[in-house]
Amino acid sequence: MFDIFKSMIKEEWRMHSNLFGNGGFALFPVFIFLFTFFVSLALPVFREIFTDAQIAFGMHYFFLLVGSMVGAFGLIGREFMNRRFGQASLIAYSSRTLPVSQRLIFANFLLKDIVYYFILYVLPFVAGFALASELVPAGNFHLPATLLILLLTLSLSFMIGLSLVFFLSTVYAHSEKLLISGLLAISVILLFISGNLDSEILYSLPSLSFFLTYSENQLLLSLVLVTIPSILSLIFLKVDFPQAKKSFPNYFSRICRYLGSYRYAAFVAKDSLDLKRSEGGLGKVIFSFLLPMALVWMLLSALGEVIPALNTLTLFSLILGVLSSSMYNWLTEYDIFASYAFLPLKISDMIKSKLNSFLFLNLVPFILLILLALKKEPAALLPSLLLFFSISFYMVSILVYLTGLSPSINLYNGKTFAIYALSIIPLLLINIILSMFGPYYVLADLLLIPLALYLLGQSFRKWDRIESTLF
Repeated sequence: MFDIFKSMIKEEWRMHSNLFGNGGFALFPVFIFLFTFFVSLALPVFREIFTDAQIAFGMHYFFLLVGSMVGAFGLIGREFMNRRFGQASLIAYSSRTLPVSQRLIFANFLLKDIVYYFILYVLPFVAGFALASELVPAGNFHLPATLLILLLTLSLSFMIGLSLVFFLSTVYAHSEKLLISGLLAISVILLFISGNLDSEILYSLPSLSFFLTYSENQLLLSLVLVTIPSILSLIFLKVDFPQAKKSFPNYFSRICRYLGSYRYAAFVAKDSLDLKRSEGGLGKVIFSFLLPMALVWMLLSALGEVIPALNTLTLFSLILGVLSSSMYNWLTEYDIFASYAFLPLKISDMIKSKLNSFLFLNLVPFILLILLALKKEPAALLPSLLLFFSISFYMVSILVYLTGLSPSINLYNGKTFAIYALSIIPLLLINIILSMFGPYYVLADLLLIPLALYLLGQSFRKWDRIESTLF
């Protein structure tokens, strides 16, 4: 069993280093360490605004989300390998040709994810926080025992998110429609009842509760939330084997007719069919967007009760604008320019087509924001929409400038990610401060639109100078 685990660790590193480059990917945990360290130097300021419990709250839910994203292997793993590496395959599929059981392989796969991403994410985060706590007044966070428990509980939060989504992806393999319908319904319900929930409910996350109270029962419950979904996933494991060739009706022509003489009609039609027919389909929208947004809305609603000066709807518009840029990743995740190289197209033409599809996809968060604004604060609808549009447009322009047609790949380069973070984090902090003075102060973000247009113009020229691409 250890040989399989060791081989999977090597495979994960080689796959990432092949995609991102050895040096660039190795810098990624270093950047997490440095970023956490410098942000944590402001811990005395944060402790004037937030309690230690609220700071711990943010950390644990952040790693819950990180674990959830890592655990979504069932939605993207096979398709990513097939479309990026052709006939290459993960060790996870070796049970098809070798006398090794699927359950043994996927038990190693789950253990590998826990260890690998613990080293990649959790350990550098806690190390940066611990070093900063030695240099600035940090209250109880300065104690070595507290830092060790923090390392344990953040790891548990990460593993809870990973194991739960791993279980959901197993359910998805058995009943796609049931899972998607259920999660979509739950997301909508949570968004609309979150304002009536007691904020203390969110502190019931067992790993967070254990950090705050050191209760053995909470530690045991955390372990149960990690082991039970994992065991159920392995018991009901379903690995999709190659099936008969799929066929689809010709919706391409129909979509093009709906779009009429629109310049990018063919590209938008192709992107919409790619998204629909790729593995995950609507599940990508739910797992990658609606569920995180439902959780963010709940967290902001709870935070608004504790800090009334914060405008919940304005902050939600800000985060919605940030996360909506991930839709550009969906559109470029599997599509490569080499497929179009024989056509009279430039890379900038492809980027422009993806941006047009990105605008259509943005109707989802746009409608979501309108519904929430009408329910919670109708007077703030206009500034919230303008904030969302400005931030989303600026975010995607930065993404295009730095990563071109390969954001999912290039952002794992430590240097690129550092530039990306430094381009947006100061802006987000300024907006959070402005939101405390009222919703109309964020209209200053409209100044980002000319900057975004300039960056896009520079991006088109930059990527057109690239004669060949690696992916």
